[in-house]
Amino acid sequence: MKLEFLQRKFWAATRQCSTVDGPCTQSCEDSDLDCFVIDNNGFILISKRSRETGRFLGEVDGAVLTQLLSMGVFSQVTMYDYQAMCKPSSHHHSAAQPLVSPISAFLTATRWLLQELVLFLLEWSVWGSWYDRGAEAHKHKKQDQLQPCDTEYPVFVYQPAIQEANGIIECGPCQKNLIYINFFVLPKEHLKSHSHPLSDINVHLNWFVLLSERERKGEERTTS
Repeated sequence: MKLEFLQRKFWAATRQCSTVDGPCTQSCEDSDLDCFVIDNNGFILISKRSRETGRFLGEVDGAVLTQLLSMGVFSQVTMYDYQAMCKPSSHHHSAAQPLVSPISAFLTATRWLLQELVLFLLEWSVWGSWYDRGAEAHKHKKQDQLQPCDTEYPVFVYQPAIQEANGIIECGPCQKNLIYINFFVLPKEHLKSHSHPLSDINVHLNWFVLLSERERKGEERTTS
């Protein structure tokens, strides 16, 4: 299924309540709601803002993902890469940088300029084969600077045992009410989040609804 087709079907489905249950009290098209469709690893498939498609939910709104983790909707696991390639770390016996004399710095800068000039001339010279061999050797030299290493990174996994939940998200001066319904859609109020983004470093859908404390207090005043 193409993503564009899924997006059209989703936005069309959000408008169907007007023909089934009367006018929609809230819609993903409302300016005060942000709606997301996310996959089971927390990456955004559909958003009002196309630039957010493909990004991790924790980077867009860290408070939402933090609440989903505390509710058990997602769990964080650590993955390991035992075949990674890393740049070797430079170790110094002292925290201070070694002193460099002005003459040494001048010679280093001159040598670098000459190297760049030679590479530029080689790129545009008629000796293409010679340049290709030199470029290939230069490429291998860069690759040789990497060394095998082990790395670890967090992965967020959806927990299907949680079918429905709700909670309140604290995000600095604002407060959002989260209702999880199971379909991995995420309408939330369009407020500037004061939380820190969560970084992450394939398709089950779920439904989330987020209302702000401002809306909830308005409902309480209406009820009273």
